[in-house]
Amino acid sequence: MRTKKLQKLSAAAALAVILLLTACQGKGPGEAEEAEQEEPLFAVNVTRAVEGQLYDYLEVNGDVVAQSSVDIYADTSGKLFRLNVTVGDYVYKDQVIAEVDPSRPGQTFAVSPVKSPISGTITRTPSDIGASITPTIPVATVSKVDSLEINTGVAERYISRVRKGQEALVELEAYPDHRFRTYVSEISPVVDPLTRILSVTLAFQKQDQRIKAGMFAKVKIIVDDKQNIVKIPSECMVERQEINFVFVVNDESRVEAREVVPGILIDEKLEVVEGLRGGETVVIRGQTLLEDQAKVRIIEEVPALEEADNIR
Repeated sequence: MRTKKLQKLSAAAALAVILLLTACQGKGPGEAEEAEQEEPLFAVNVTRAVEGQLYDYLEVNGDVVAQSSVDIYADTSGKLFRLNVTVGDYVYKDQVIAEVDPSRPGQTFAVSPVKSPISGTITRTPSDIGASITPTIPVATVSKVDSLEINTGVAERYISRVRKGQEALVELEAYPDHRFRTYVSEISPVVDPLTRILSVTLAFQKQDQRIKAGMFAKVKIIVDDKQNIVKIPSECMVERQEINFVFVVNDESRVEAREVVPGILIDEKLEVVEGLRGGETVVIRGQTLLEDQAKVRIIEEVPALEEADNIR
C-alpha cells in the first residue's frame, strides 16, 4: 500500500516537473521573439531649418585713433621755458602752447613761441619744463579727437575679400554689450613685407563721446551678406565615413538620413547648400545612435534660428 502511495507521489512530482519545464521553455522563446519584434524608440530634440540671411565676416583687432594727429615742434633749439597746456586741453590753430629759451652761456635771447598748427585737443606732452628742445623733438601732440577712426590690418590671404565701403561691427572693452557701427574707409595700396599685413582704416558711422582715442577694438568686417539661404545650427549635421548628413523627421515620427552639402560655418550657424529645405524638421540632439528610418519620440523642439542674422 505504501509502495503504491510513493509511486503516485513520484508520478505527481514528475508530472509537475514536466509541466514546469514545459512552461519555462514555452515562455522563454516567446519573450525573446517578442523582444526581437519590438522596434526601438529614440528620444530626440529637434529644430526647424530656416531660409534667411547669414553674414560672413573677418575678425581682426585694431586701435582707436584720431583722424588727424600732428606733432608740434619748436622752430629753434633751447630749453623748454614754459608749457601752457596739459593733456586734454583744447587749442586753436596758431595758439601759443609753449615757449623755448634759446639763450646760451654769455648770450641772452628772447624766448621763441611754439604754436599749434591745427585746432584740436592736446593728447601728448612728452617734454618737461627745462628739457632740451630741438626742431626734431616734439613739444606736444594735438589731435582732432572729435573725429575718430580705427586702424587695423588684414592678413595677406584675406585681402581679396576686403573692399571699401564694407560694414564692420566694433566691440570696445569698456562697453562689451554694445556694438559700434563702422565701415571700411581706406585700404593701403601695399602689404607690409615683414608682417604680410594690409593696413585698413575704419570710419565710425556716427561719432560717440564714449569712444576715446587709444582704446582697443575688436572688429568684425562683414565680407559677405548671404540672402535666402537655408541655415541650421551646426550641431544638427553628422559626419560618418566622410559623408555629411542630417536626420530629417517625417510625419510618421521616423527619420531620414539626408546627405547635405555644407556651406559657410559662422558662429555655430551652418549654411546648407544642397539637401535640405527651409521649414523641414531636423534632429539637433540625440542623433548619435540614429540610423535611416529609425523611429523617434520628440522630447523638445528647440527654437529655430532667426531669419535675419545677428552677429554676436
